[in-house]
Amino acid sequence: MATIEPRLLMLIDDEPAQSRLVTALAAREGYRTLVAGDCDGALAMLDTPEGRQVSVILLDQWVPGDDACSLIRQLKALRPAVPVLMLTASTSPLLAVEAMRAGATDYLIKPVAPERLLQALRGASQRETTRHELQPLAEKMPATLDFDAMVGTAASFRTALAKAATAARGHGHILVEGETGTGKDMLLRAMLAASPRAKAPVRIVNIGAVPASSIESLLFGHEQGAFAGAFERQVGALQNCDGGTLMLDEIDRLDETLQSRLAQTIATGIVRPTGATHGYKVDVRVFAASDAPLDRMVEQGTFSAELRDRLAGTRIELPPLRERTADIPALTRHFLSNIGKQPGLVHHSIADSGLALLEAYDWPGNVRQLQAVLFRAAVFCEEESLTATSFPQLAELLGDMEDRGESRLRGLGVMLYTDDGNLRALEEIEADVIRLAIGHYRGKMTEVARRLGIGRSTLYRKLGDLGIDHAA
Repeated sequence: MATIEPRLLMLIDDEPAQSRLVTALAAREGYRTLVAGDCDGALAMLDTPEGRQVSVILLDQWVPGDDACSLIRQLKALRPAVPVLMLTASTSPLLAVEAMRAGATDYLIKPVAPERLLQALRGASQRETTRHELQPLAEKMPATLDFDAMVGTAASFRTALAKAATAARGHGHILVEGETGTGKDMLLRAMLAASPRAKAPVRIVNIGAVPASSIESLLFGHEQGAFAGAFERQVGALQNCDGGTLMLDEIDRLDETLQSRLAQTIATGIVRPTGATHGYKVDVRVFAASDAPLDRMVEQGTFSAELRDRLAGTRIELPPLRERTADIPALTRHFLSNIGKQPGLVHHSIADSGLALLEAYDWPGNVRQLQAVLFRAAVFCEEESLTATSFPQLAELLGDMEDRGESRLRGLGVMLYTDDGNLRALEEIEADVIRLAIGHYRGKMTEVARRLGIGRSTLYRKLGDLGIDHAA
């Protein structure tokens, strides 16, 4: 039987410990790793028979220092089809822009979580041609931690925000469900900022980014000598958050053996570290997020019904972007405004031809992917306005679009015609305009009323008459 030859990863790194970690992680994705300790060694290695088989390059920016972008250009000149990932300790958006312009495919900030590195390698391995290059920029731009930053007028989205705003001011546990990239992390942080415990202790734990062998101690803590390697006592996140909030991202990835233990801790308010002879009374509010519907996981027997019920004092579902395409114009302008404020970038507008492409795509990565695609387009666009030519990958994926005229109507977030070609009812159009205004002015109702040329009391009456939810 023929054996499958592992793919080759070139790692340019002079830190032995990090090289060993990356090598071990890459092996999980089917990569064999070649390590180059300096720039000259890396360039020379690419010219060897083995180096010609390299399918991904991972560069630690520390090795070339300020010349990292120059090295990326050299690497891309030698091997233009090979994705280059840059690993750096810098959080500078300017460095991210410069690295992307030099040819970097992705940009990872140290210390990088194992799952984040694996995600980048998976994305690189899936890029058979440049048409698949829709991988997100590694790190998100800093987000405003309030509900005003949550842009959208779709009824399901506004209902979720209104429910979240109300729940945040209470004291119960909250569960947020939604696909990857729908904004769960941002919503959790907005709820934390609005909660009575905003200034109390808080810990954020991404279950999926923590090795399974470490998550038990991270959450519950352990006593010295509780197991091999427990050389000192560790206080867990549940105790550290006494009086505050514990935010658990990707709760659906929690090991089944720990689900019942967490449910019992939430129910009793008593946390017992591993190896301890007694427990500790704690008062912790839990905000949890799940990429998968927990009801379905419970039915499949892969998630504890008790833990689901304990977490879901309030349950909020964020809709995927494909179910709120009318929000794409407002989201696009919001992101372009924020992107234009980053060092090294300028503010871009968006033309109808560009919006037509964005609205036609299915966005499996949701809002996060939309932001990443806009960032990439803004990095490389030298014109004032983004057009269809600014998104060549999307254009290739979607093919020719015969009719882009509809974008002129949808570009404003309002449809004038029904599917059969007749005009929609005036009441429906008015409702869409009001939703658009609420989203555009981020729920600031005084500004909404002023821009619509009506009084606040009239606006609120219309909201009631038209059945429009808002999170004011």
